[in-house]
Amino acid sequence: MPRSTTTSPPPGNRPGRFGLSARLLVLTILFGLLAEVLVYLPVVANYRRNWLSNRIASAITAALVLEAAPDGMVSDDLARQILASVGAKMVALKTDDSKRLLASSDMPPTVAIATDLRSLTAMEAIGDALDTLLAPRGRFIRVVGDAPMHGQYVEIVVDETPLQQGMYDFARRWLVITLAISTITAGLIYLTLSLFIVRPMRRLTGAMMRFAADPEDEAGVIRASGRSDEIGVAEREFAAMQRQLHGMLQQKSRLAALGLAVSKINHDLRNMLAAAQLFSDRLTETDDPIVQRLAPKLIQTIGRAIAFCQSTLSYGLASEPLPTRRRIALAPIVADTRQLLGLGEANDRLIWVETLEPDLQIDADADQLSRVLLNLCRNAVQALDGHVAPDASPNRIEIGGRRNGAVVTIDVADNGPGVSVKAGQKLFEAFSGSTRPGGSGLGLAIAAELVRAHGGTLSLLEQTADRGGATFRITIPDRPA
Repeated sequence: MPRSTTTSPPPGNRPGRFGLSARLLVLTILFGLLAEVLVYLPVVANYRRNWLSNRIASAITAALVLEAAPDGMVSDDLARQILASVGAKMVALKTDDSKRLLASSDMPPTVAIATDLRSLTAMEAIGDALDTLLAPRGRFIRVVGDAPMHGQYVEIVVDETPLQQGMYDFARRWLVITLAISTITAGLIYLTLSLFIVRPMRRLTGAMMRFAADPEDEAGVIRASGRSDEIGVAEREFAAMQRQLHGMLQQKSRLAALGLAVSKINHDLRNMLAAAQLFSDRLTETDDPIVQRLAPKLIQTIGRAIAFCQSTLSYGLASEPLPTRRRIALAPIVADTRQLLGLGEANDRLIWVETLEPDLQIDADADQLSRVLLNLCRNAVQALDGHVAPDASPNRIEIGGRRNGAVVTIDVADNGPGVSVKAGQKLFEAFSGSTRPGGSGLGLAIAAELVRAHGGTLSLLEQTADRGGATFRITIPDRPA
């Protein structure tokens, strides 16, 4: 029993270890930490400001007590107790008249920095908070705040070490709380994005790699989830592209098998026609006048059939050979087309009408132009086979030709059922433009290619009320001088 094998995607198309999920997790953590830092700075600055404001409030209370003392004098022990309750080394009050030192320690410390709470801005508060966190221990600061009653401001000198220690404790508590909140938030965001974005994208990329490994496997076509967002649109468009490409690959496989079959048939048919050509050459030795008249045309037709067999696969394997153009009369080619179709002078099946300008010449390859007219007229004969016009008028094929400056226009028209709108959309596409059951759809495609090789166009004219059936127009310009 053969062992089944699976085709792995090329190394360059495999997802890396640091995929979308890992990048999403890292970015979520980084943005969470950045948000913590941005939020922490204003919060710790507010903590420092509140701490200093509380010391100012205590100093104001102490100032009221000291102001109420007899003659404004208090003992040294009471002053030290008041300063200890405030947490300051010095308390001073500025009034309209003077600045008064209400209480101070025995040896006032040296003040390192000063902070005025009355005009402190948000950015200055953040800068002062960072300065306090990084300051050496034992530093003293002077703090100024609004004074009650008739005072202008209260001024205190405090040790910064308790403030610094409090800010560190607050930072640790804040870090624990914010890390817990950030972890939960980041986890929820990660799970949500992974569920709604990463997993569908992983499913989409997996479908792409499976389809790339075996595009002919119809099971690899992704099934759209029905989402209405951008991922849903990508799934539906990718599924449509897969189905279209799968159909094209199936058509290519069928055409490859058809080409192999045609090449085998072409080999045997060419040998048969070569034998028929040898036999037809013998007919030229007969004295019968009818044989003498028909033998050259038979030989010419068989030779043309052999040439067609030799170039049967040219449409699929290569482009048609470039036309060998020269100035030729159009009337003999139209007459040969009529004879090849078996439409004699007396024909009760249909009426053959030629409306060519006298002595009309065209700059074209005679064999290729004959192939174009033969394809168009054969399609017209097949369309008229069994057709009955509504007004009981006889079936007819009309070939008209005229020259307009350096351009020759040839119209091939019939009064048959015409071409449907759906068939007209792919009329000149190989294996797609057939308008009758069992047709290959190659005739019009080959005719259009031959006309394009001449620098011209082959088109289907729109039907009008006074002109039914189908009318094909060939325009071939002369070569530049």
